[in-house]
Amino acid sequence: MSKKQERYDQAYMRMAKEWSKLSHCKRKQVGALIVKDRMIISDGFNGTPSGFDNDCEDAAGNTKWHVLHAEANAILKVANSTQSCKDATLYLTMSPCKECSKLIHQSGIKRVVFFEAYKDTSGLEFLEKAGVEIHKLNSTE
Repeated sequence: MSKKQERYDQAYMRMAKEWSKLSHCKRKQVGALIVKDRMIISDGFNGTPSGFDNDCEDAAGNTKWHVLHAEANAILKVANSTQSCKDATLYLTMSPCKECSKLIHQSGIKRVVFFEAYKDTSGLEFLEKAGVEIHKLNSTE
């Protein structure tokens, strides 16, 4: 990977980290950006669907079943626009779960850059098997 690409990856990841701060979730705040041809075409963070209260966890501290992951929110925004995820790069502050990895692959995203690994890496394994390029960033200097 070129030095220039590495600089762009770090810059977009810093933006994804800022976006994650918009999440109302207490346990984990995750941000996502979808970039195509050096343009941000979508963004997302984990949270409840439109029209629901912003509480992501129940009284016991468990995540409510209807909370959307950051990458799902970003992909759904693209689906509701005239844009396409085909050949785009997805920047995630945390690697995708196995359910979201199916959405990523099916949406046409060709590259995923993440900062922190999710406890279950089967989503990453699926994406690699599907031919999606995976890159873990170690810093966002």
